[in-house]
Amino acid sequence: MWYEHLFAYGANMGFNNPGISWGELERRLSDRPQDGRVVDPLAGDGGDSPAWSRKRAPYIAPGDDRRRGSVPYAELHCHSNFSFLDGASHPEELAEEAARLGLEALALTDHNGFYGVVRFSEAAKAVGLPTIFGSELTLAESGRTLERPGPADPEGRHLVILARDPRGYALLGRAISEGQLAGEKGAPRIPYERLVELGGQGTGDHWAVLTACRKGPVPAALMADGPAAGRRALDRLVHDFGRSNVFVELWDHGMP
Repeated sequence: MWYEHLFAYGANMGFNNPGISWGELERRLSDRPQDGRVVDPLAGDGGDSPAWSRKRAPYIAPGDDRRRGSVPYAELHCHSNFSFLDGASHPEELAEEAARLGLEALALTDHNGFYGVVRFSEAAKAVGLPTIFGSELTLAESGRTLERPGPADPEGRHLVILARDPRGYALLGRAISEGQLAGEKGAPRIPYERLVELGGQGTGDHWAVLTACRKGPVPAALMADGPAAGRRALDRLVHDFGRSNVFVELWDHGMP
């Protein structure tokens, strides 16, 4: 910024500096060339870095053709690097790798937001990969006040929701917005009951609800209190969202 240049210039000025007009000083502080061309100091920031343009450069797909996997498979729970401290890859990289592996489709489910879906959609279209948009939401638990995330693994129950259609995308976007407004910056929370109101039975089959990670209601109950508790948590999801809309995530975690 101009004031950073001013401090740097001022620090180097002394009694022996040559005379300089106010116009020349302003030109140098504004980074304006001597030929009179005007350089917009705010002409960015369209990409991630550096800020050379206000418009993000178009995505260019790699030359390799999309493969077909020997076993039909779609990954429905994937985070990009927009899920800080969880995902590690750019949305474009995820689309490219999914196409290279021959996945049938890929769902982007970043935490509490649609942050990467535009870049993901552009890249997936270029590489011929079907897309699914979703989000892993953090639930507000009644009677508990959760602090703003500080550690890499903050507390909170999670639920993964995928949009089945444009209506489902709109409803999920509304749920995300309400969660952001109800919580505080960096700690969005949405009550489970509100999710049932927005996308539960009676509202149409617009959502697919996944049991999520170990912080999901089903895995958490299973680990804490055993199979019977896990089944009760699953029955609640089925009752609230419909049997055809609830899916249990199974993992190869290497444990007997």
